[in-house]
Amino acid sequence: MRIDFHGSPEPTLGVEWEFALVDRRTRDLRNDAAHLFARAKPRMPDPTKLHKELLKNTVEVVTGVCTTVGEAMTDLRDTLSYVTEAADDLDLDLYGAGTHPFASWTRQQLTEGHRYEELINRTQWWGRQMLIWGVHVHVGVPEQARVMPVLTALLAYYPHLQALSASSPIWMGVDTGYASNRALMFQQLPTAGLPFQFQTWQEFESFAHDQITTGVIDELSEIRWDLRPAIKHGTLENRVCDGVSTFTDMQALVALMHCLVVWLDGRAAAGETLPSMPPWHVQENKWRAARYGVEAIVILDADCNERLVTDDLADLIPQLQPTAERLGCEAELASVLEIPARGASYVRQRAVAARTDGDLVAVVDSVVSELRAEIDQ
Repeated sequence: MRIDFHGSPEPTLGVEWEFALVDRRTRDLRNDAAHLFARAKPRMPDPTKLHKELLKNTVEVVTGVCTTVGEAMTDLRDTLSYVTEAADDLDLDLYGAGTHPFASWTRQQLTEGHRYEELINRTQWWGRQMLIWGVHVHVGVPEQARVMPVLTALLAYYPHLQALSASSPIWMGVDTGYASNRALMFQQLPTAGLPFQFQTWQEFESFAHDQITTGVIDELSEIRWDLRPAIKHGTLENRVCDGVSTFTDMQALVALMHCLVVWLDGRAAAGETLPSMPPWHVQENKWRAARYGVEAIVILDADCNERLVTDDLADLIPQLQPTAERLGCEAELASVLEIPARGASYVRQRAVAARTDGDLVAVVDSVVSELRAEIDQ
């Protein structure tokens, strides 16, 4: 099976930001995406930047093809101004986290469409459980032959991204003990989770052939890996991160993802054989980052060396600085180290729960307020 990856001549950038819709009074989820679309899209210069998702309680804001982190943030901010205006009309707020702390999956409604119906028909209970939200970042890769080596090498930094973005500690009224419950829930879908490690594009083509032949998927977009090639865009799509509640966190995470892909691709283009890690280490790192967040001790290499993830980030960011200078995101990349310093989202949510005697409405309030404060400034 031949799959043509039409590479991007430049290291372009695209961001997809998922939000839950919550009621302003109860703070529970509301299945009102269609009503929000009806109000927002007529006001928007480009209504294609607002997407529906699996459930009617979710909207997704996407950028166009951008060249810098700053451009992507401006694009998102412009679209969100129309979305929040429409949400105001409906007494809704946008909630940016990996899970909602108390909503029941049994009361959520499926978005109309054959694709969504087929997904739920196949996945049943696990599919219906997917009250999760995330961030997807596309980075343009120029050469098909380098996509899989870059993707495989990027897995070494999976726990860094998961730890920094973790925002889903509470689910169905219970503190799960995990920084990112979303990470482990999403991988229950049959084609989701960690990617297989391929060194050549031909290995990926063989895999895709087998998946389609055996009916696991009908089309390539149904491969829902945490990291995957986006064929039609010519990008490597990073789907690791939990939902994000602030532009401050978002710009840091997007800068890190942009720089990592461009840095690794540049090394591959120079003839370097990129390092890889055994899949059992990658799997363990995902679990550790989901469980412990920024306090995770992660495995660094095939030799089983380990280190606190924040200590490794402190060395990684200076390594990426020359790449950031070329991409125009030096300040955004430097701000990555501020996330653990001020507390990742899961830390902030738990702090609110602790000081309010477990008031989960107050937790939702805090997440909503973080985004709204930045939009209104």
